[in-house]
Amino acid sequence: MPIGLSRSILTFALAVTVVAVASISAKADVVGPARVVDGDTLEITGTKIRMHGIDAPESKQSCLANGKTYRCGMKATEALSQLIGSSSVRCEEKDQDRYGRVVAECFVGQVNLNASLVSQGWALAYRRYSMDYVGEETDANTKKHGLWAGTFTAPWDWRRGKRLAAFQQPSTSVNGCAIKGNVSSKGSKIFHVPGGRYYEQTRIDEAKGERWFCSEAEAKVAGWRRSKQ
Repeated sequence: MPIGLSRSILTFALAVTVVAVASISAKADVVGPARVVDGDTLEITGTKIRMHGIDAPESKQSCLANGKTYRCGMKATEALSQLIGSSSVRCEEKDQDRYGRVVAECFVGQVNLNASLVSQGWALAYRRYSMDYVGEETDANTKKHGLWAGTFTAPWDWRRGKRLAAFQQPSTSVNGCAIKGNVSSKGSKIFHVPGGRYYEQTRIDEAKGERWFCSEAEAKVAGWRRSKQ
């Protein structure tokens, strides 16, 4: 092999090695006081952290237990806050998600927060990305801890609009009008038609000025615009 070619190959191999080492070293621990964002998200020194391998109920999500509804998303957030208390948290980065958040396994001392939340039943093993906490989930289910004491929708299904039957609103109102006139948190008046992306998850609260419409024309005349999805 020509000497020049050998040197080129060696140079390339060294460059690849340097890049690989740099990538590994870039995954440093994030340590410090933590702000709990929700049941599976933290913020430490300005770094947003999504906890690896688990999925907790969303902040606004409700579940059922003993025939009553409760804010399971809030319960999950409280559970994580209680596990941390005033302690410093150490998160070992494993990856980054599409939102730019660090995906990590987090600890208070020797306590694995990810595993503990699943063991307590306030988060599920996120099998789509990891099988690390399936054992803890099975144990929580058997012992009816947390969410497993009642009925719930998996967080990933809840985000797609799936709801328990107890929370489902009929697709049509009493008078047969099926278009949902929703008022957003910013006051925007948007109507949703059957088959639309957000139709099933939209609930009408007449106390907020929301209403049903029998036709798109009626909704537009009343000042609502059609949802873009």
